[in-house]
Amino acid sequence: MTTVKLIGLDFGTTTSSAVIASAMLMHNSITGRQELSGLHECFRSEIVFTPFSDQGLNDTKVQEYLDAWLAAGDVRPEEIFGGGALLTGLAAQQQNAALLVRLIRQRLGEALIATAGDPRLESWLAFQASVAGLSRLHPDRWIVNLDIGGGTTNLALGRNGEVLRTGCLFVGARHVQVAPGSYRIVKLSTYARQMFDHLAIAKGPGDCLTEAEVEAVLNFYLNLLASALAGDQEALQTPIARLHQQVPFNLPADAGDVIVTLSGGVGELVYAHLHGKPLPSRTYFGDLGIDLAQRLLAWPRWAEHFKTYRPECAGRATVYGLLRYTTQIAGSTLFLPNPTILPLRDLPILGRITVKSTDEQTRNLLDLIGRSTHGGCVRIILEMGNSTVVAALGMRIAKTLRAVGFPSTQPLVLIVQENVGKTLGHYVTEWGALPLKLVVLDEIETRDAQFVQIGSLHDQVVPVSFFGLN
Repeated sequence: MTTVKLIGLDFGTTTSSAVIASAMLMHNSITGRQELSGLHECFRSEIVFTPFSDQGLNDTKVQEYLDAWLAAGDVRPEEIFGGGALLTGLAAQQQNAALLVRLIRQRLGEALIATAGDPRLESWLAFQASVAGLSRLHPDRWIVNLDIGGGTTNLALGRNGEVLRTGCLFVGARHVQVAPGSYRIVKLSTYARQMFDHLAIAKGPGDCLTEAEVEAVLNFYLNLLASALAGDQEALQTPIARLHQQVPFNLPADAGDVIVTLSGGVGELVYAHLHGKPLPSRTYFGDLGIDLAQRLLAWPRWAEHFKTYRPECAGRATVYGLLRYTTQIAGSTLFLPNPTILPLRDLPILGRITVKSTDEQTRNLLDLIGRSTHGGCVRIILEMGNSTVVAALGMRIAKTLRAVGFPSTQPLVLIVQENVGKTLGHYVTEWGALPLKLVVLDEIETRDAQFVQIGSLHDQVVPVSFFGLN
C-alpha cells in the first residue's frame, strides 16, 4: 500500500476553500482494480471570501491562500497525486480566470484538474459528494440536487447514484450585493441588471431596495428553479429565462415525483436551520443568500423534501467532490512502454471506436488525432472483453494507423473499461513493430467528457481525471 495526497480547491462567486486529504493506493481483491481508499482529511481551510480586484480575480491574494493552505496541510506540490481546482460561478467569468488556472497548475503540478467555467462537471461533482449515497438508498427515485452558490445554481438529476442530466442557471445569492444589515445596493451583476429591467426595478448602486422589490427578485429566482424542475419549457423560453440559462436542464418526461435536495452555500444555510441553528440576520453576508434560504424553507413540497432527505455534505459539495471523485486509477495492466510520455494534460477526447465502427469512421478519427496539435484520446468500447475481440480490434486499429501515416511523435491515448490494456496495446503497436507514442489506460470508467488529464507514473499506477463533461 502507498499513501498519496489529494487536494480540492473551489474558487466561487462568493467564497473559496480548500480540503487536503490522504488516501491509500490499494488493490481491490474483489474487483481486481487499483483504487483509492481510506480517505482521511488532513486539512480543511476556513471559508474565505473570494478575492477580487479591478482586474478580476486578485491573483496575488489567491497565491497567498494557496501557500497558506499547502503549509497548513503539510503538503508540497510534488506530493499531490490527484484532485482538482475549479473556478465556478461568476469567478469563472472574470477576464483573468484563464491566467489564474495557469497559476494554479504551475503551483500544484500536472496531476490535478484545474479549469474555469465547467458547469456540468461542477453539477456532477456536487451530486456525487452530496447525494450519491442518498440516491443509492432510494434506487427507484429520481433525485435532483440544486447546488446554489453566489452566482449559479448547478442542477444534477440522478438515480441509483448515477448522474443522468445536468444543467446550470445564473441563480445565486450574490448577483445583488448589498451593504450588510441593509438592502442598499453595492453592486449588481450583468444578469441582475437585466433582471431588474425585466422586473421594472429602476435602481442601482447606492439605492435601497424595498421589501416588495426584494420579494420580486426572490420570486423570479424561485420560479425559474421551479420551471426547470417541472420541465416547463414555455416558461424557460422567454428571453429573460434564456439569459439565465448557462446550461439548459431537461427533465425526463417519466421522472415522476422528483426528490429535491440542496448543496452549496445556500443549501448549507437551509440544512443548518433544519438542525436547529438560527439563520443569521438578513443580508449579514452582504447579499440575498439568507433571504433565498428563508424562501426555500417555505417553498411548497420542496421544504418537506429538505426535512426528509438529508444530503451527506451540504456546504462544500464541489470541493469535496473534487477531492473524492475526480481521480481514477489506471494500474497494473496499463500499456505504457515509455513512462516519460506522461504527464499529459488537456488531452481532447475526440471520439470512440467500437467493434461496430466502420473502417471509414476509424480512419477519420485517427487521422483527426494525427493532425491535431497535442494528440488525442479515444474511448474504446468492447461489447465483449474476450481475447478474440481485443485482438481483432487491435489489429484493425494498427492497420488504420499505418494507412493514415500516424506520426510517431504524436501522443495517442486509448481508454478502455475492461482489464485488457497491455494486450490491446501490443496488438495496436504490432508488438513493437509500429512506432507509436501510445498509452492504453484500462479499468477506467470512461465519462462522456471532452478532455482527460493523465498524471505521471506513481508506484506503477497513473492518476486519470476527466473534465468538460458533455
